[in-house]
Amino acid sequence: MALLRVKDKKSMNKKVNIGLVQMSCTDDPNENFHKATGRIREAAAQGAQIICLQELFKSLYFCDVEDHANFNLAEAIPGPSTEALGELAAELGVVIIASLFERRAQGLYHNTTAVLDADGSYLGKYRKMHIPDDPGYYEKFYFTPGDAPTDGTAGTEEIGYRVFNTKFAKIGVLICWDQWYPEAARITSLMGAEILFYPTAIGWDKRETDLVTNQEQYGAWQTIQRSHAVANGVFVVAVNRVGTEGDQQFWGGSFVANPHGRLLYLASHDEEVVHTQEIDLAVIDHYRTTWPYFRDRRVDSYQPITRRFID
Repeated sequence: MALLRVKDKKSMNKKVNIGLVQMSCTDDPNENFHKATGRIREAAAQGAQIICLQELFKSLYFCDVEDHANFNLAEAIPGPSTEALGELAAELGVVIIASLFERRAQGLYHNTTAVLDADGSYLGKYRKMHIPDDPGYYEKFYFTPGDAPTDGTAGTEEIGYRVFNTKFAKIGVLICWDQWYPEAARITSLMGAEILFYPTAIGWDKRETDLVTNQEQYGAWQTIQRSHAVANGVFVVAVNRVGTEGDQQFWGGSFVANPHGRLLYLASHDEEVVHTQEIDLAVIDHYRTTWPYFRDRRVDSYQPITRRFID
């Protein structure tokens, strides 16, 4: 494989400033929302143009228990939160990526991320497709998976995987447990995403005392997402929460990776962070032409992957 060739970057620059908001939360949704909007203002003051909040930023991570009272946290999307965030986006001239608990209908709820463009317009939402059910992460109790398109296409209205044409970039949004599935990253990238954003809520179980186990868990989480950047020639932005909630110590560690998986930024494990990272979308072409994974895909051979298990 040939080494990467340097091109005339002066004529290629397509620079975008990405804002990450890594924060802790309380049991007061209004307090969390106010805190998040303040952090958005901080990121915008740093020059951020696309600002991503963590998963379910308006509340504690309530999925650590199965409690019907938590359904009262859900809201319509679009609704009051997206309206307020849209006004903020227009005021600051920024794109906002906001993860919310969606009440779609009576008894039907989603883990959903809304995207507000820099003029305040609501571009749409992505509903989390992969829903975990593990100790401390009882999401199947609360969330219905996003609808898969029945005709095999993606990005139809609020169905399936989505990309959003924002003022500054064409972005894909996936959510937390989606991180572990290369299929989700591949499909979203094939739809034209230049950046994959992953709002996240994940951490260590405080009762786990084995250091190697904890290191492996975090390492796997970061590695799988960096591999999505490599395999698809895109930037990857993961924004996690931080702080202790119940038996979980959320590990922060938010990061930005370039299209070859190199870390451009890595956040603290235990501190709140507002960080703005400049990226240059022009380098995507550089990586994809030098490492042409899309060109060499054998799409004629992939049919078996649609089976649950090959036995």
